[in-house]
Amino acid sequence: MFYNLYKDKNYSFIFASELILFFMNKKKIYLVFLSGVWMAALYAQTGSNPLLLNDIVSGKYAAKGISEMQALPDGEHYTILSPDRKAILKYAYSTGRLVDTLFHVDNVRETRLPSIEGYRIDSRGLRMLVWNEKEPIYRRSWQADVYDYDVRRNYLQPLSDTPGKIRIPTFSPDGRMAAFVRDHNIWIKKFDYDTESPVTKDGSFGKILNGITDWVYEEEFTQTRLLSWSADSRFLAFVRSDETETPTYSFPVFDGSLYPNFHTYKYPKAGQNNSKVACYAYNIETKDTKKMDVPLDNDGYIPAIRFTGNTDQLAVMTLNRHQNNFNMYLVNPRSTLSKLVLHDESAYYINSDWILSIAFSNDHLAYVSEKDGFAHIYLYSMTGVLEKQLTSGQWDVTALYGIHPETQTVYYQSAEESPLRRSIYKIDRKGVKTKLSTQTGVNRADFNTNFNYWVNHFSNVTTPNIISIRNEKGKELCVLNDNANVGKQLSEVRFSPKTFFTFTNDAGDELNGWMIKPSHPDAGKRYPLLLVQYGGPDSQEVLDRYGMDWYYYLAEQGYVIAAVDGRGTGARGEAFRKCTYLKLGLLESDDQIAAARYLGTQSYIDSGRMAIWGWSYGGFNTLMSMSRGNGVFKAGIAIAPVTDWRYYDSVYTERFMRTPNENFTNYDLCSPIQLAHQLQGNVLLVHGTSDDNVHFQNTMDYSAALVEAGKNFDMQIYSNKNHSLTGVKTRRHLYTRIIDFLQTNN
Repeated sequence: MFYNLYKDKNYSFIFASELILFFMNKKKIYLVFLSGVWMAALYAQTGSNPLLLNDIVSGKYAAKGISEMQALPDGEHYTILSPDRKAILKYAYSTGRLVDTLFHVDNVRETRLPSIEGYRIDSRGLRMLVWNEKEPIYRRSWQADVYDYDVRRNYLQPLSDTPGKIRIPTFSPDGRMAAFVRDHNIWIKKFDYDTESPVTKDGSFGKILNGITDWVYEEEFTQTRLLSWSADSRFLAFVRSDETETPTYSFPVFDGSLYPNFHTYKYPKAGQNNSKVACYAYNIETKDTKKMDVPLDNDGYIPAIRFTGNTDQLAVMTLNRHQNNFNMYLVNPRSTLSKLVLHDESAYYINSDWILSIAFSNDHLAYVSEKDGFAHIYLYSMTGVLEKQLTSGQWDVTALYGIHPETQTVYYQSAEESPLRRSIYKIDRKGVKTKLSTQTGVNRADFNTNFNYWVNHFSNVTTPNIISIRNEKGKELCVLNDNANVGKQLSEVRFSPKTFFTFTNDAGDELNGWMIKPSHPDAGKRYPLLLVQYGGPDSQEVLDRYGMDWYYYLAEQGYVIAAVDGRGTGARGEAFRKCTYLKLGLLESDDQIAAARYLGTQSYIDSGRMAIWGWSYGGFNTLMSMSRGNGVFKAGIAIAPVTDWRYYDSVYTERFMRTPNENFTNYDLCSPIQLAHQLQGNVLLVHGTSDDNVHFQNTMDYSAALVEAGKNFDMQIYSNKNHSLTGVKTRRHLYTRIIDFLQTNN
């Protein structure tokens, strides 16, 4: 998903009390010593131009990335799609320089396209799959017109002769075949014979899905493809999902027709029927399909399947419905027999991200578990024997990138230095650790197939994203994008960057926060406060990374903006991260209330004018905080909020709350609808009518509860907009509406 009473003596507000600045001017070095909590203003950009909301919304100050990079098997090169989407370009990792053009729409024979939107290259570099006319399905899934490009013949033709858009086109490891899904059935194209044949025939909308995932798997397990080729290209494994008994949800689409149409799809809410799943393997030679003998509860999940380097080893990952019991089986696709090789369980739940990131080498696998109270890497043999806990300490691994097939060196990201920051490391099987990143802030890595090169994405609060290529020792080889133009534009406007602080809540937990103040504060003036938060399990708002959002503009209009990561948020160990289990929203809102009460004691904040806002889980937390805060918040904005966990999807909700029948009392205690009569303050509800994630039903039923309770409220509805409320005009309208609401009601 979307992406207490307090005691004064328990709080401590910490800014850096001392700052030493070095700068050079005309070859002279100056040393400046500064102190005091208002020193943040000295970081303010000294440009003469005002910061404009329209510039922020239009992306003027957004850090730019780079086109998707696809590593080539040789380990020395990568490809990207040209900016005009006409060519596939080949670059050298060692220099970042263009070395070849592998495909261009104007130069191919037979089929001419104006441009392409994506591509895949086979392992031999002899064929490509390219596509255009891509249509989104949900957040991650899509279908498109897909074409087969024969490099040797310079020949482009449709991948299939049968009309219809294609999903998840996937090369076989030998590059001689491709699997794809059309109309919920799997097909295989054999390039040597220019033939295609069906693997399944029972696919049907709203009933049977083969190789692709339903809405909830895509949203909560981030999977759109449950299909895997064996290393020798002799087997194709896939998951069959039967969503026949899953309840259907519909919402109107206002397209100008006299009578609106409806969008209808399968959406399992908490406690309702999920898809029933099973794993199969198709033999390319015999054309037989066999069901794999994998133990699985009738309502269990298969969040991932992957062939290892061994053709006889299909890894099938399973979770029970409570998601606190994980098993990985190695299955022989010929005999269908399975063997349990990895098991993990939790008193709370297993983070499915770690299941999806399991890394295989020739005879080992690396897995991240929280069994010692923190997320750490464990090295296993392929027979399931634990060989070593590779990382340890009171800090979390935050991403597992892979394992070298020969040396068993593991590459990962962690919050070892601080929960606010991320660094990149490698560690060998003896436990010798090497830090690969060099800059302080948030680093994210993309490694190539051989782990001898990697792309580092770095930023901190004062540095827009810098994207560079580095070698296996961490040495920078070239910079792909330094966003220098963004830095120049920022230097021309007035604003104050974030500063970090901590305070201790009444439970004794030190919580991290950031703050933005007006760039030119008036001495002695008390400013209204806006508390920004999301607060969902394992999320983080308080990170040392770059971002220029709408609330920087609000700060320049005379607001103090702050954010606090309360209990349940990430990178601070399992106990802190999972203490909200079975009671979502109680501790999270306690901490937002406590943060507001503390900040309200500061000399520069007007405690009578404090507001809170959030989106999705943050919208839910806004309503919980306003209902449980005894009037500490004068105003709040809840965008696309969950207002009762019974309304949200099964996988996410039950991971943290179990089913309504199992946890009935807490479902009520954690429901803004049930607490509507306690709401205090002016509230603005915002929602899109085509939100397929957090349904508009949440806001409508909550507004009815407010009416029943005699509570006035404001509402802003966006027709045909989804959960993200995308579009420059929509976002400009949204933020203008929020700012007007705050100026009037806070």
